[in-house]
Amino acid sequence: MTNALVIGASGGIGRAVAEEMKARGATVTALSRAEDGLDVTDPASVARIMGALEGPFEAVFVSVGILAPEGGTPEKQLPAIEADAMARVFAVNTIGVALLLSHLPRLLPRKGRSVTGVLTARVGSIGDNKMGGWYSYRASKAALNQIVHGAAVEIGRTHREAVIAALHPGTVATPFTEGYNPGHGKTAPEEAARNLLDVMAGLTRAQSGGFYDYAGREIPW
Repeated sequence: MTNALVIGASGGIGRAVAEEMKARGATVTALSRAEDGLDVTDPASVARIMGALEGPFEAVFVSVGILAPEGGTPEKQLPAIEADAMARVFAVNTIGVALLLSHLPRLLPRKGRSVTGVLTARVGSIGDNKMGGWYSYRASKAALNQIVHGAAVEIGRTHREAVIAALHPGTVATPFTEGYNPGHGKTAPEEAARNLLDVMAGLTRAQSGGFYDYAGREIPW
């Protein structure tokens, strides 16, 4: 039976992924700020809570992030950029997740396959950016993608069967996307969870370090 870890399990996608993992027979350890006090912007909090985990975990899913600081919105134009707001977005989306990933070498099995999915976003793709705007969010996710890629390279040297990937879930109907109504509609969290776990299950070792969408299609950096 798979031993799984879900970080950000109180959010719409994280909760759905944890439930879907359980439905697929996994034993799930679920962590979140709401339930466990895990504050990714506080290194001491991350060290305390992540350091208490024992593992090994054959499956890890990280679903942590904000679109903008509380009460704010993504910048539509350059003059809207504010230093404090940008720093807050990076503190959660990039630095916070990097702190979480720093514990992976200890938590993943040295032998046998493991897969880690880190929730990111297509708008973090530099090559796919045709609209501009959303500067803090886009940049924080682009930086996170680099961290995920680097982690995959490093961990792959000691954990030969580990797969680590950046994942885009599509537009999912959660509080995170309230007020944003794309023309193609939104996906229910349960469907998004099934899609993401299917992608994780199908990724090969050669794909580790890549950036993929909910259908397993590679996204340009």
